[in-house]
Amino acid sequence: MTALPTSRLPFDWMPAADTLAGRVVLVTGASGGLGSAVARAASRAGATVVITGKRKRQLEQLYDAMMKEGLSEPIIHPLDMEVATPREYAALAEGLERDLGRLDGIVHAAASFAGLTPIAMHKPDDWLRALHVNVSAPFALTQACMPLLMQASDSSVVFVLDDPALMQRAHWGSYGVSKAALERFVAILHEETDSGPLRTHALLPAPMRTALRRLAYFGEDILQRPLPDVTAEAAVYLLSAQAMNARGSILDLRAD
Repeated sequence: MTALPTSRLPFDWMPAADTLAGRVVLVTGASGGLGSAVARAASRAGATVVITGKRKRQLEQLYDAMMKEGLSEPIIHPLDMEVATPREYAALAEGLERDLGRLDGIVHAAASFAGLTPIAMHKPDDWLRALHVNVSAPFALTQACMPLLMQASDSSVVFVLDDPALMQRAHWGSYGVSKAALERFVAILHEETDSGPLRTHALLPAPMRTALRRLAYFGEDILQRPLPDVTAEAAVYLLSAQAMNARGSILDLRAD
């Protein structure tokens, strides 16, 4: 049983060049497949995008690629969510307020997944890392940024879930547990913010071509899966004011 209702992307919805005009959006895990796609999509929709990740060189490569594609200049802020402290999250929020004057959205695309493993063989370090990166770090970053998000007339935080029917099966271990915990966190945060300017959203992608998918389904022809572009465009929808009616729900992108 899920803690949140589900919603669907409006039929034929596509982001426009001004969908996120004037907004500042922070994307975690921006060097990954989904994160980089979200950064590009948000930039194409008019946002100023702050890209974070633990490897500065990969962020620089994304920066170069976005500039070559003619997108607006992203802002690089290296952040390793495995080891970052509350003070570092607070410093990030303070820097955004000082340098940009606002924050209108966060997309939590960072994820830790070490592969399918029976509980009896699960390495404790991998378990603790997954729970921290997938649940505790998004909490700490969101909390640090909430005062800035609440200053906006409309803002949103987007958390990426995974198929709940799969996550409770054997071998999904800490990743499955973390996604269940993240969904409950989204539900609680929504209850606490549902009457204010900050919207809370969950995003449930369809299978897509990412490194995480390749690791989980190593026998699958990953090239048969679509790139994360559709999911990234759905994230833009949730970042926009058009998603007001979807607040507090799971935007389910899977086929019926």
